[in-house]
Amino acid sequence: MRWNGWGDPARATPLPAPVTGLLRDWLGVRPRGTRAARLEEIAVPGPALDESARQALLSAVGGRTEYVRTDAETRIRHTRGKSTPDLLRIRSGDVTDAPAAVVLPDGHDEVLAVLRACAAHRVPLVPFGGGTSVVGGLAPGRRGPFVALDLRRMNALLDLDPVSRTATFQPGLRAPEAERLLNARGFTLGHFPQSYEWATLGGFAATRSSGQASAGHGRFDDMVLGLTLATPEGTLDAGRAPRSAAGPDLRQLVLGSEGAFGVVTSVTVRVRPVPRVRRYEGWRFASFEEGAEALRRLAQDGPRPTVLRLSDETETLIGLARPEALGSAGVPGAGQPAGCLAVVGFEGTEEDTTRRREDAAALLRDGGGTYEGEEPGRRWADGRYSAPYLRDSLLDAGAFAETLETAAYWSRIPGLYTAVREALTATLADAGTPPLVMCHISHVYENGASLYFTVVCAQGDDPVAHWARAKHAASEAILAAGGTISHHHGVGTDHRDWYVREAGPLGVEALRAVKRCLDPAGILNPGVLLPADPGA
Repeated sequence: MRWNGWGDPARATPLPAPVTGLLRDWLGVRPRGTRAARLEEIAVPGPALDESARQALLSAVGGRTEYVRTDAETRIRHTRGKSTPDLLRIRSGDVTDAPAAVVLPDGHDEVLAVLRACAAHRVPLVPFGGGTSVVGGLAPGRRGPFVALDLRRMNALLDLDPVSRTATFQPGLRAPEAERLLNARGFTLGHFPQSYEWATLGGFAATRSSGQASAGHGRFDDMVLGLTLATPEGTLDAGRAPRSAAGPDLRQLVLGSEGAFGVVTSVTVRVRPVPRVRRYEGWRFASFEEGAEALRRLAQDGPRPTVLRLSDETETLIGLARPEALGSAGVPGAGQPAGCLAVVGFEGTEEDTTRRREDAAALLRDGGGTYEGEEPGRRWADGRYSAPYLRDSLLDAGAFAETLETAAYWSRIPGLYTAVREALTATLADAGTPPLVMCHISHVYENGASLYFTVVCAQGDDPVAHWARAKHAASEAILAAGGTISHHHGVGTDHRDWYVREAGPLGVEALRAVKRCLDPAGILNPGVLLPADPGA
């Protein structure tokens, strides 16, 4: 992955001139006055890791020096995650959050040994899978040297049970490879988030990931049947049956814990047969409100598609702004019908997908939808992982692009949508950078849905500070409107203060009690998920 951007460097492409012109004319985007720092130009602070601690880590991974790395490039590549502020900071040469060392264990026992070494020497440790966090999940809140635990060597399919339809993976396996291994045996996980190309199975579990086919396959936490957690105090195994009444479900305590309680070293998930048919199609609605009502009816009354998403008016308009589709006046979507585009996808057998498509079509038409054919669905499927690459190109051109997401019950969705849009628009406009604010629904449930916002504006003089103010305003609006601070990006450090308010004082104290039990030295991802423990 690019050290200062997203994904495969070969896929990085500059924006076409017409799009650059539109950004300039609409949003006042101008090229940055300074170029981004080159990798070889960045001065990395000294590792500052105590020699006795380094030797203990070396011993934990079998004495192999290549598995305890302190070179500059490795440390830079493990600095923070992939949020827009993360990328802007590293492009400016800021690597103040670089780990002192990167440790690469091979197996559960080595992870345990590394954790015990870190606890003994009071060295914080941050688990590192694909490095795709966008909420500050890879930069501990405690100052001083820390270790990044890179899990890439733990990348195996450990077991496949075709009778029970379960698979057990190590945490460092990236999603495409997991899917390839399953497909070769006739199965699929069905989990395809936008980070799919680079994210890992362990990261999915640690952050309660949600994929683009969640309407049909569920979230990742719905898929998890069992897992193993390595902690400084030992091993926690959770999940020996699909469901159990044997007390509280410890799996749910680990899922979403973001490395604060331990390191996931294996995860068992349910798998399904590879679908014989995949069909994605477009439907257009006159308004976001009308489209959301149709999605609600599908989610509650069925038949539920495998993929179900709805763009608001602005995102629909901009989504049509391919260079070859620009109107004669240079306006995105010129000559295209107004309204909101929904993408509806069906996967399964020929008979099942045909039946569900026909029944869903009747409901969508009854809800005011107009069938747009399969071309919008194909276009979405072809570009479903391209947005982070586009974000890199926008940053290169001097634009600022970032996302945030939330979820709520259906009755609260209209008010939540309005409140967040207004908070983002007002805050960024006050900073002198009038924004483009877009939104879509991409995860639906019987009782509610998610809202995913995308913001594009000029970077201005201090884009990181401008976004911090806008994100603060949006987060306040989310809680005030009854939403959750995150539907699938996680908590990290960015959302921590609002998560504390959402969980409440007693909830936070209960989680701190768990952390004190599993991590009494407080070395696991300190400051992520929970603020510093005043009692530690």
